[in-house]
Amino acid sequence: MAVKIRLQRHGSKKRPFYFIVVADSRSPRDGKFIQKIGTYNPLTHPATVLVDRQKALDWLNDGAQPTDTVRKILSTKGVLYLKHLLRGVSLGLFDQESAMVKFESWHQEQELKLRARQEASAKERRAKRMEAAQPRPKKAAPAPAPEAEADQPSAEATPAAE
Repeated sequence: MAVKIRLQRHGSKKRPFYFIVVADSRSPRDGKFIQKIGTYNPLTHPATVLVDRQKALDWLNDGAQPTDTVRKILSTKGVLYLKHLLRGVSLGLFDQESAMVKFESWHQEQELKLRARQEASAKERRAKRMEAAQPRPKKAAPAPAPEAEADQPSAEATPAAE
């Protein structure tokens, strides 16, 4: 039985919300699944992702294959990096403690980047709201041409007395 880690769509029309699930590759997209390991909401900016790192790591070690989108999600959450570090531990390249130190420093750096993106997004939204809240100036109607000048004959139009 081939096991996949994939997205299961929920939410209404044009408002997607996904569960990250472990499922048999033969089951339908929104059908039966083995275990739910997280959620993904692409509508927030930046996208909200909650993943049980330990469950995902266990399934990856047991041979579950993530889809392309889930692979990218797991990569940004550090699950694939942690799997890589633990593989180095099993090969004897370094010990468990140094692997966890590397992962924690990487994780802190990623959290800072995420927080900066969230703050920038919030600033943009505030600026747009302030711009939308300000009343727009009404366009002034063009001033009508004075009629007094139109009634008087111009010097070019009158014949010159000779």
